[in-house]
Amino acid sequence: MTEELEQLLALQERDGALDRLLHRHQTLPERETLRRVEADVAALDARISAARAERDGIARDEQKLDDEARALADKATEVEARMYSGEISSPRELQAMQADVESLRRHQRGVENRELELMEAREPLDATLQELDQQRAALGGELDRTRATVTDEEAVIIAEMREERSARDAIASDLDAALVADYERSRANPQRVGAARLVGTTCQSCHLSIPAIEAEQIKKSAGQPLAHCDNCGAILVP
Repeated sequence: MTEELEQLLALQERDGALDRLLHRHQTLPERETLRRVEADVAALDARISAARAERDGIARDEQKLDDEARALADKATEVEARMYSGEISSPRELQAMQADVESLRRHQRGVENRELELMEAREPLDATLQELDQQRAALGGELDRTRATVTDEEAVIIAEMREERSARDAIASDLDAALVADYERSRANPQRVGAARLVGTTCQSCHLSIPAIEAEQIKKSAGQPLAHCDNCGAILVP
């Protein structure tokens, strides 16, 4: 039984290593960096989306005005072509057509002026978008590198966990199933320790002492029956 208890301590050592690896996996500092970069990317994407929507709205209005100005210019040109074609001989009709041309040209100039104002309003937005796109490219590169780092770190930890798990299972398979079950129940304690060495009168799991007479009995019994720490519940190995 003494040899099995020693193996139980080896099992506890492997389980402790697995717990530490799991904690390391869950608390990777690179993962916090990844969350920060992802948040920065999301915030920047929102800014880009808003700026692009504003720029595109102005561009659409600008295109509408450009189409309107072209239509007015074409209409004025058409009227002028009729005026100078020789088909119209009435001075009054020619005068009316000239007035139409002037009205169309005035309207065209007004539309073109509004179009110019929109162009001027769009230019700083284009510059802002260009700058934001450059920032996004740089941040995207950082995001890719950080993700790769996290993936690599996780792969290393998972490989170590598999190795520890294999060694742990090999030890457990050589132990009595009832003993392993008792150990697993003991490992449910807050310290996550199923078995601990008893050094003198002190449990090495919780580092609290037990009465000297009880400690002496545990050492003499050599694990028959199993003794548990009254404080943390770990199986005591003399």
